[in-house]
Amino acid sequence: MSYAQRKQLSGNPAVSIFLTVAVVGSLMYAIVTGLAYDVIKKTAENLKVIDVEQQPPPPQQPPPPPKDMPKVPPPPVTPPPLVQVNTPPPPTIQTVVAPAIPPVAPPVIAPPAPPAPPPPRKTQSASPAAGDVRTLFSADDYPASAAAAGAEGTAQATLTIGPDGRVSGCNLIRSTGNSSLDSATCNILRRRAKFSPAKDSNGNPTSDSYTTPPIRWQLEG
Repeated sequence: MSYAQRKQLSGNPAVSIFLTVAVVGSLMYAIVTGLAYDVIKKTAENLKVIDVEQQPPPPQQPPPPPKDMPKVPPPPVTPPPLVQVNTPPPPTIQTVVAPAIPPVAPPVIAPPAPPAPPPPRKTQSASPAAGDVRTLFSADDYPASAAAAGAEGTAQATLTIGPDGRVSGCNLIRSTGNSSLDSATCNILRRRAKFSPAKDSNGNPTSDSYTTPPIRWQLEG
């Protein structure tokens, strides 16, 4: 390639770029199709010969200043108004401290109360036999020894009445002064006296006591 041709190519950037693309494409084709090494070497030499010189663009001339243009002062610039933003104060953090919990003492378990004692048994006074117990005595009951001695007197006894209504005990609380009369008094009451037995609160027969009226021993005549 002559100097004139290279000069002409360097003056036309588009032609230079086209040639460069063509050469590179040929080189790639030669590599792909397996061309001989000399073709690749020759192509590489041709690439070295091409010297693309790109002319710098001519400097731009500043535009001429306008002629007799009136000088207009720039418009006044008004600063934007200040906008006051009411920023809320930061929230107040209130710390709540829980009161200390005193230790709880274990409950005191009281021992169970003892069972209440059963109510006392209520008894009814034994009722005497029909009539007065003094009717149980007759003149035939007067002891012979006491009659011979002319002994007289008044006796009174406390009787123990069993659940069957019979006299189970006799205790003289007032003596006649004569042992025969005292013994005869308790013996007659044990044999002849018959009472209605006393009853407890449940209605069951129970024992009780009974005090006799004064019993008078007196000789006839």
